[in-house]
Amino acid sequence: MHRPEIGVDIEKIQLLLSFKMQGAHLVSASFDDYQSLVDAVSLADVVICAISGVHIRSHQILLQLKLVQAIKRFVPSEFGTDPARMEEAMEPGRITFDDKMVVRRAIEEAGIPFTYVAANCFAGYFLGGLCQPGFILPSRERVTLLGEGNQKGIYVDEDDIAAYTLKAIDDPRTLNKTIYVKPPKNVLSQREVVQIWEKYIGKELQKTVLSEQEFLAVMKEQNYAEQVGLTHYYHVCYEGCLASFEVDDDQEATKLYPEVRYTTVEEYLKRYV
Repeated sequence: MHRPEIGVDIEKIQLLLSFKMQGAHLVSASFDDYQSLVDAVSLADVVICAISGVHIRSHQILLQLKLVQAIKRFVPSEFGTDPARMEEAMEPGRITFDDKMVVRRAIEEAGIPFTYVAANCFAGYFLGGLCQPGFILPSRERVTLLGEGNQKGIYVDEDDIAAYTLKAIDDPRTLNKTIYVKPPKNVLSQREVVQIWEKYIGKELQKTVLSEQEFLAVMKEQNYAEQVGLTHYYHVCYEGCLASFEVDDDQEATKLYPEVRYTTVEEYLKRYV
C-alpha cells in the first residue's frame, strides 16, 4: 500500500516498481481517506505495518489506529524492543513504547487477530557503528564502549526480520502472541561485537569507556528526537534490557522456523572489511 500523492519522487517510484517486479500488487490508499484504507485492507488477509517510529525522521506510530477497524489480522509496526516489557523506560524515549502500547490496546479491544514481532536491534543501526550511537560504519582506529561494553544485546539483519515476520503471519502458533527474534549466535555484548571486528581488520581498536553518568549528561544536551533514540541505547547497552529475560521456544522465531538461515553478526560485519 502506498500514498496516492507520490508526485515526482523518482526514488519512491523506483522502489515501488521494484516491489511490483518481484510480484507485489500495488494499492493506493491514504491515512487521510478512511474509505481508501478499508478498500485497501479488504484485499488482504493480513496487514503488516512498517510505518516509521523513529523520532529523528518521522514518528507516526499512532496513525496505525486508523487501520485497526478494517483489518482481519494485524502485525503492527513494532520490530524492536517489546514495549510490554518497557513500563519503566526512561523519558523521553518511553513515548515510543507508550504509543505502541496504545496501538496494541486498540487492536485487542477491537478483537482483531494479531501477531506482535519483537525483533530487538536492527543490525544496520547497531552493528555497522559497533553499537555506538550516531555511527553506521565501523572505525578502524577507535571505539567508545558504553559502560564496560559487557551488557548483552540482540542484533538482527533487517532481511531476517522480514523473513521471520512473513513466516509468522500464516502460522496459527503465532496468532494473538508476541514472537521474539533472538538468534542465539547474535546475543552478544558490545565488547564481543568489537572483538569480531578487530579480528577482521587484524588490529586492536583504541578504546574509550563512556560511563552511565557521562552518557546521560551527553544525552541531556541533545534535541528531543536525539534524546528519544539515545534513551533506547541506554536501556539496551547500560541496562541490558533485551537479554534480561528468557523466551519460551514457542515464542522464539529461530526455534519456530529453523529452516530460515539467519545472518550472524560475524557474517554481517564482514561486509565492511
